[in-house]
Amino acid sequence: MMIVQYIVKVIVMCSGGVAVGTLLLIEEDKYGLYSSLLFKYFLAEGIVCGHDLFVASAKEHPDNILKELPAPLRDDSYRKELGDEAAAVKPEDFQDSMKIAWRYQNLPKMETSPTTYTKFGHYYDVSKKMSPELCQSVKLHSFYLHEELPLEPKTKTWNMNSGYARLLQSIQRIISQGGFDGSDPQKKQRNVLRIGIQSLGSILWGDDVCCSDAPEDPQSLTKFLYVLRGLLRKSLSACIITVPAHLIQNKAIMERVTNLSDMVVGLESFIGSERETNPLYKDYHGLVHVHQIPRLNSLICDVSDTKDLAFRLKRKQFTIERLHLPPDLSDTVSRASKQDLAGSAELLSSGCGAMAIGKKHLDF
Repeated sequence: MMIVQYIVKVIVMCSGGVAVGTLLLIEEDKYGLYSSLLFKYFLAEGIVCGHDLFVASAKEHPDNILKELPAPLRDDSYRKELGDEAAAVKPEDFQDSMKIAWRYQNLPKMETSPTTYTKFGHYYDVSKKMSPELCQSVKLHSFYLHEELPLEPKTKTWNMNSGYARLLQSIQRIISQGGFDGSDPQKKQRNVLRIGIQSLGSILWGDDVCCSDAPEDPQSLTKFLYVLRGLLRKSLSACIITVPAHLIQNKAIMERVTNLSDMVVGLESFIGSERETNPLYKDYHGLVHVHQIPRLNSLICDVSDTKDLAFRLKRKQFTIERLHLPPDLSDTVSRASKQDLAGSAELLSSGCGAMAIGKKHLDF
């Protein structure tokens, strides 16, 4: 794995990328560390591609988010990083790779990293920030909830809370005035609008779905997504939303949120869990769950052979790889780890095993 791109790299392996007019939902990890990073990758790719950006948040000011975008790597820098990473393999890692249990000897070899250089999109260095000059090269639109809400008593539009209503009005205005309306013929050259909404559904948006199993207004979030999806369908825009799904206690609401999204990806961080110290997952920082992929021009969606993905964050790299089991268990592995290994083996038998048989690896 190399310097990772935005979350499209995960979806590329499943459905071919994020299409214009679709909605990508990211279920945040517990502390929001990695979901925030993927959110910034999506925005950074938009700037490098020359797309217009619309950033909305109730948590932190959009200007501060844009200041924290990772710096893009040039092709020559990317090749150098790739060469340095290949040369950084430790001798003990090579020795460990030689310890293959007899039951794994006849299985096909599975590659977690590409053997050749495959260029897809752009790559970024998380240890460096994008230059202000590059950020200012595209049109940036921001929505900070605490600056947008009126001082008069709260009123409901579209029968939802005022925060969601104001956000929809801003998105609708930018789509209409910016020339992104697909139904309106435009004479000038068209561009793509990337919409990023951070931590939608949290208490900061004035929604109580994260506070109670029986919220007072359980329909605001789903109504917002329903109207937003209609705006996306007729516009030249793509949207990414992060949602604190682990805080939403009402599973029925989360099911409706999933159904109203085109694709859903969940991040499970190992921070604070037993897997953080489990030798089985020592090389990873969390798991990536692809819950739903879109149905584009078809009655049913494509089903990926790879269902087990893991990620890890290094000093310069955020990598997403196929999760595979180690071939050898040392004496230091606990009984609980061995039970976890046995359970994972059944889960991975249909995922990674199928992917290893003749499937071409995609760099993501």
